[in-house]
Amino acid sequence: MKIATWNVNSVRSRLEHVKAWLQANPVDALCLQETKVQDADFPLEAFEQLGYHCAISGQKSYNGVAIVTKTPLTQIGIGFGAILGGLGEPAGGTEAIGDLDDQKRVLSGVLEGVRLVNLYVPNGSAMGSDKYAYKLRWLALLETYLRTLLATETDILVCGDFNIALEDQDIYKEPGDKSIATHIMSTPAERQALRQHVLDLGFADAFRRFTPEGKQFSWWDYRTAAFQRNLGWRIDHHYLSPSLCDRALSCTIDPSPRKLEKPSDHAPVIVELSSEKRLNKSRPHSANC
Repeated sequence: MKIATWNVNSVRSRLEHVKAWLQANPVDALCLQETKVQDADFPLEAFEQLGYHCAISGQKSYNGVAIVTKTPLTQIGIGFGAILGGLGEPAGGTEAIGDLDDQKRVLSGVLEGVRLVNLYVPNGSAMGSDKYAYKLRWLALLETYLRTLLATETDILVCGDFNIALEDQDIYKEPGDKSIATHIMSTPAERQALRQHVLDLGFADAFRRFTPEGKQFSWWDYRTAAFQRNLGWRIDHHYLSPSLCDRALSCTIDPSPRKLEKPSDHAPVIVELSSEKRLNKSRPHSANC
């Protein structure tokens, strides 16, 4: 089974790119972020003509997530509230969620026994800003959400645009560059939040299992010819529960759509899972599967 994640930076603006990519790469599931469209205006027919089913959660002009799949998802959940809404306070429930579901950033569903969790993590804008505090609160609630899923499910894939480069090698800057610690998406607090609220639950970075070296990126700024100069960041991730790490066959970034005219600033990231758990997996799981 192949699952891709791709921040398309407007599904309608990039629709022809997405359709062409799916035709060339007929993945089982494509998790989209920044669809930037209300549900009523989502281009369902275009995906249905390609043989895909759509689960969507969008809003006008901003944010928005969707999962398109060859077979329909089951147990679809929109927002944190789909999982946490029935929990007691203050560990979960509507009071803990507060304003964190106002923006359309969380969508999940089950495909062939695997829970797909598609996320568009807030950017955070700048250290010390209200948006930065919002991002850290959002990530803290994500931990509660994932813990709740883990209580009843084992095969969970969490993917999307995390807006965090976890390690220095995930950024084009030289390791040790002091500006990394103050740049949004690579501040110590953001990195610690990702480790604490996702990795420490047992989820592992699928890409790093297969590609330990740096200079492999999924996002390039539109400015300063960043793509042509490979001045990128790896901020789009697949995180796998331990049982899925045992099934991981590959995880790759496809930069080809970034070469097109008027592209998204992100590239698709694809993970492939075997249908069954593989043998010879006696070693302990690490942060990189």
